[in-house]
Amino acid sequence: MNDIIAFWANALRQNWGLDARLTRLDGEYDLNFLVRATNGQDYVLKVMRPGCEAELVDLQVKALEHIASEAPGLPFPTVFPDLQRGYLPRIEDHEGVPRLVWLLECLPGQCYAKSAPKSEELILKLGRVLGATDRALERFTHEGLARGDFKWNLTQAGWIEQHLDTVSSPARQAVLAEICSEFNAISDKLAGLPSQAIHNDANDYNVLVEAEPGQRPGVSGLIDLGDMCAAPRVCDLAIAGAYIVLDHPQPERALAALVRGYQAANPLRADEVELIWPLLRMRLAVSVVNSTLMALENPDDPYVTISQAPAWRFLEDQSVNGGLMPARLRVACSLPVTDGAERIHAYLSAHRGQFAEMFGQGLKDVPIGSLSVENSVWPQNPFHMPLAEAARVGEEYGTDFWLGYYNEPRLIYAEPGFRKGPWKASDRRTVHLAVDVFAPAGTVLNAPISGRVEAVENRDSHLDYGGVVILHHETPQGDPFYTLYGHLDPEVCDRLNPGDPVAQGAAFARLGDVTQNGGWAPHVHFQLALTTNGMRANWPGVGDPDELELWHAVCPNPAALLNLPDDKVFYRPTDKQAILQGRQDHFGGNLSLTYDDPVMLVRGWKHHLFDEWGRPYLDAYNNVPHVGHAHPRIQAVAADQLKRMNSNTRYLHPAQTAFADKVLSKLPDHLEVCFFVNSGTEANELALRLARAHTGAKGIVTPDHGYHGNTNAAVAISAYKFNKPGGVGQADWVELVEVADDYRGSFRRDDPDRAQKFADLVDPAIAALQDKGQGVAGFIAETFPSVGGQIIPPKGYLPAVYDKIRAAGGVCIADEVQTGLGRLGEYYFGFEHQGALPDIVVMGKPIGNGHPLGLLVTTKEIARSFDNGIEFFSTFGGSTLSCRIGKEVLDIVDDEGLQDNARLMGDRLMTGLRQIETDFGSVGDVRGMGLFVGVELINPDGSEGREICQYVKNRMRDHRILIGSEGPKDSILKIRPPLTIEAEDVDMILWALRDVLAEVGDYSPPPSCDHDHHHAGCGCC
Repeated sequence: MNDIIAFWANALRQNWGLDARLTRLDGEYDLNFLVRATNGQDYVLKVMRPGCEAELVDLQVKALEHIASEAPGLPFPTVFPDLQRGYLPRIEDHEGVPRLVWLLECLPGQCYAKSAPKSEELILKLGRVLGATDRALERFTHEGLARGDFKWNLTQAGWIEQHLDTVSSPARQAVLAEICSEFNAISDKLAGLPSQAIHNDANDYNVLVEAEPGQRPGVSGLIDLGDMCAAPRVCDLAIAGAYIVLDHPQPERALAALVRGYQAANPLRADEVELIWPLLRMRLAVSVVNSTLMALENPDDPYVTISQAPAWRFLEDQSVNGGLMPARLRVACSLPVTDGAERIHAYLSAHRGQFAEMFGQGLKDVPIGSLSVENSVWPQNPFHMPLAEAARVGEEYGTDFWLGYYNEPRLIYAEPGFRKGPWKASDRRTVHLAVDVFAPAGTVLNAPISGRVEAVENRDSHLDYGGVVILHHETPQGDPFYTLYGHLDPEVCDRLNPGDPVAQGAAFARLGDVTQNGGWAPHVHFQLALTTNGMRANWPGVGDPDELELWHAVCPNPAALLNLPDDKVFYRPTDKQAILQGRQDHFGGNLSLTYDDPVMLVRGWKHHLFDEWGRPYLDAYNNVPHVGHAHPRIQAVAADQLKRMNSNTRYLHPAQTAFADKVLSKLPDHLEVCFFVNSGTEANELALRLARAHTGAKGIVTPDHGYHGNTNAAVAISAYKFNKPGGVGQADWVELVEVADDYRGSFRRDDPDRAQKFADLVDPAIAALQDKGQGVAGFIAETFPSVGGQIIPPKGYLPAVYDKIRAAGGVCIADEVQTGLGRLGEYYFGFEHQGALPDIVVMGKPIGNGHPLGLLVTTKEIARSFDNGIEFFSTFGGSTLSCRIGKEVLDIVDDEGLQDNARLMGDRLMTGLRQIETDFGSVGDVRGMGLFVGVELINPDGSEGREICQYVKNRMRDHRILIGSEGPKDSILKIRPPLTIEAEDVDMILWALRDVLAEVGDYSPPPSCDHDHHHAGCGCC
């Protein structure tokens, strides 16, 4: 092999004048070499197989020249002439056999097949590149395009019908036969389309992807023109689509993105769009049949059949709605969803006000009520709607006759059937595609327009339609459209049959009661559809908020048929961009927003949050809702107390002492005195005052990169704040010590004495304060440093530090805002893990579960030192409302076993994360306890992976999981969910983190090869 490489390196020097290092690349038929030239440029040298037709290579060279001339911005490689200014010298190889040789530019990036994520944005870009390529090739001609019986020419794909019996599975034979039948049905339309030169093989190994640092990935190359032929341009799009959909988590949306991009660069006609789906399926059928034939010829090559797996997974996927695909792709191209859609809209608009009144009276003055995510709290649990709640929906409007919005995102569609994935936080159908009219059970419905019965049935499962009727209508031009009436009295099934006529104004049904209509408060769900293709078995009344363009086209606003203006019943959620702009206009610039694309959240339940469109998010970050968002017991306590009174600690109230008793029951006996305040910040500020009052000193020792609040004194002891650019700097009464981080710190986990060694770092800090005359008032630390990187100090560290501080006359303050109240699972407080006894314990945030509440507990001795005759008073600290809420939080932790849940779920999470640490080099360390967990991400050289961390955090948000990032270099994922998290949610975190980390990593620019990837694959990329 070295001799062959040396031979072609010499040939390169003689014919192109390049000195270079050559590396052999894979290729099925030809010799391919990556050329790293001394001029700093990379090339690909292609040595064609003996006997290769010059016309085939000339076709590719001429096509590349043509594209470069017609569309110079497209990502195709340049072909470089030799010293004789020719592009295809014929050179005798080392055995004296003449071979055609050519030299191309090596494009950057990696093949699409191995890139991730395969986002809709990237697929859209690919569609644009492919559309622009086909547009550039419209006027390209070459004799080599007429390739006779070429098995990869999609117009000639019918050849596979003679070989279906080679597929052993009868079920798979039936799938292929159906695809062939669909192909034959469109063959005349396909033959009637103009042909042109097309790439014909934009598969996932022939597309290169590259992302500049900080940039979103783009298409950096479209390579390998070896399968070029003449065919309708839609074949090129369908072939690319066949590879885009494979193993994509959302294949329908991925294909729509590709088509949308193509349309932007090379507009398609509706008749072409209709062919994309059957052509795509036929391309995959050709691929699997061809690989089956190859397997028969090469029975010892297992890869040939393994490579079929993605195609078969897609072709056999029953969740892909092929019937709806033409409508989906038409909408992606901004074309009418059906051929008659524009005429239907015109007809409905022209006759608005002339249709029969469905309820025998006009609806323009009927009130309208909102069941939206923002405006409604139905149901209380957005993952389950009990019949008792469903029957009362809308009762707050105080009338039994009112309208419900079209386009309204709602959480009442709570059951698993509305999910589009396995997790509670998976994509979910939330947006109402109809107008509701709530009226008493038994109210008669009149047909707004004449039609005939398309379907009638009783759908009596939980929260389904009950009695439902679909009517078929036509415009005067014969364009069909449909109306659906749901939640009817099932008696309609005995009165109507498919095909029955229904006259305009005729009474044809009644509203069902809660025992007949699926369990809902009596109403009609009235929906319009312009097509029923792909919907006949299960007409969706609710759409995915990320697919509204499609569903608005298929099921437009039916207001016209109700003789109402569209705007009256069209719901518009709060505009996130307007809220963002208002925030930018009226809030300080240093009030940060999480995520590159901020999320607007309007509802919560336990450990999930919902945005304005009802999209669910798993909250794996917010420790403030300690016992879960919107806990009903806290709602009840707050509402009950606000009905009574809310006052401060100047008056006696049993709630105050009850709260104090509950808190003290969780603490060591020497801690006996409570101070109630509004926040952890205020509690830490008070802790400094207590320490100074007790010791008479001012100096404070604290770990580096700690955070204790945002008042002047709290910031002064928070290196996380004061050491940042623009910070106030370190005060002369503060001394920092290294965080006891045994992963990245001075002493590592292999050192059995690391706890004492970290503690000994306190000695010079104490000496420095004494030398400056500040004395030692105390030591304050987050028991487990959180903003420092979710650090778990080695056991024994804190007691050793406390001994040194007390010997210097100081007091020991444990900031348990992040770690207290059972979050650690095995321990109620972090200092228990350390075996330490603090003099002051500070709590905040979680103890109020979102209500502003902080708490300091100390010894009687320290409290007496502070009692100097000057009253301490916090207006809202210790209010009756706060005390009742605080006690309720602690009671809920006990009553619902949340500390034990934190232990169990934390163990499950840590077990999974440790396996991830083993499997992914970008994970440097996993540490944590209970539901206080950190994942440190690193670069290949072991340094802090800040960019990786930011990428992962944002991609986890794309997976609908909210997590944070912390640490001195912001390189540590912070996982800190409410204590209600369940096993399913932990598994979702682990699944998503694996998926995202698989996207992370360095890659080298892959060279191209000439292998036929569509039927075997070579792994060359």
